[in-house]
Amino acid sequence: MLDNNTTPTSDARPAYLERIHALIAELERELANAPAGADLQDVRDEIETLKNVLKSPKVKEGWIRESLHSVRNGIEDMTQTVEGTVLKDSPSIAEIGRILGLM
Repeated sequence: MLDNNTTPTSDARPAYLERIHALIAELERELANAPAGADLQDVRDEIETLKNVLKSPKVKEGWIRESLHSVRNGIEDMTQTVEGTVLKDSPSIAEIGRILGLM
């Protein structure tokens, strides 16, 4: 595990970054299938923030971790609503937790 101020080494980086990129695509597909009227803007904003963090020339593990936590918390908050129940059993929530456990 790295501290919050270091950049992952080249051999550690692809192991979870590739999966995070795939996870973002999965989440965006799931959000596209959410019922009309669901308030998804906060989650979409958090996903966009995560994408921007990953595009940064100096990606820091702490930034990624913080963004993943924000995405997961946003999804969990949204699943408490009737409109958000479509994501309640989403494998994406569990996958974010697994990735965070690796960091």
